[in-house]
Amino acid sequence: MNKSWSLVTIAATTALVLAACGNVSHNVAKDGNSAGELVWPAPADVTPMHRGGTFPNLVNLRQVRAGLNKQQVSDLIGYPHFSEGLWGVREWNYVFNFRKPGSDEVTVCQYKVLFDENKLSRSFYWKPESCAALLEDPKSVSQAGEEAPHRFSLSADALFAFGKADVTPTGREALAGLAAELHKHMEQVRSIRVTGYTDHLGTSDSNLLLSERRARAVMDVLAEDGVPRVKIFAEGLGESDPVKDCPAGTRAQLVACLAPNRRVEVRIDS
Repeated sequence: MNKSWSLVTIAATTALVLAACGNVSHNVAKDGNSAGELVWPAPADVTPMHRGGTFPNLVNLRQVRAGLNKQQVSDLIGYPHFSEGLWGVREWNYVFNFRKPGSDEVTVCQYKVLFDENKLSRSFYWKPESCAALLEDPKSVSQAGEEAPHRFSLSADALFAFGKADVTPTGREALAGLAAELHKHMEQVRSIRVTGYTDHLGTSDSNLLLSERRARAVMDVLAEDGVPRVKIFAEGLGESDPVKDCPAGTRAQLVACLAPNRRVEVRIDS
């Protein structure tokens, strides 16, 4: 029986330089280990693309720890769900959903990351605090009543320069980590499909070509890292299947807003 045990989404995004609106909590300590007062934003105030919260990948969520920079945190669990800003703030907030195995019951939790003055993650909080226990037992929760799939998120800065298809040295390091994860299950892997996507900026033909080149570039790096090339299939779908719509604005605003559409998805079937 074929079973998809992993959906790897590599978000090929440009650097999101968004205006920071300030921290939610008061007086975040310079070392990031505390705050004068922890303030939780209302779950209903999430950005439109995060309305209702998300079902986090538990494999990635368990890897969040002190000392990660913001890019590394976003690679694991995505960008924050509220509009407090990305780079100029020292706090990120999330709304996560957890489903019990074999049940439609969903637990909604809020998650907070505080960063130190060097923008490295230092402390982590849950509301309610009981949500922290959901990560202790790998079998306690899942997204669909089964073992949670492996999912990795990497930004364009970790893979490509904007509009290019050459994997950067940082991108090679990130893909080396993905390859290492694949090697752990290689005997179970039947096929690996790498699919590239772009946003709608530019012509359809150029976007299709760019998505194909990026997918092949990821395939080549994985093969160089020992993943059997015979098991990898690469394709580009250009600007099709967007995951986010954006209002009209300047090009810089559109580049930032459309970032989730620029991605490479890697699907592993066993």
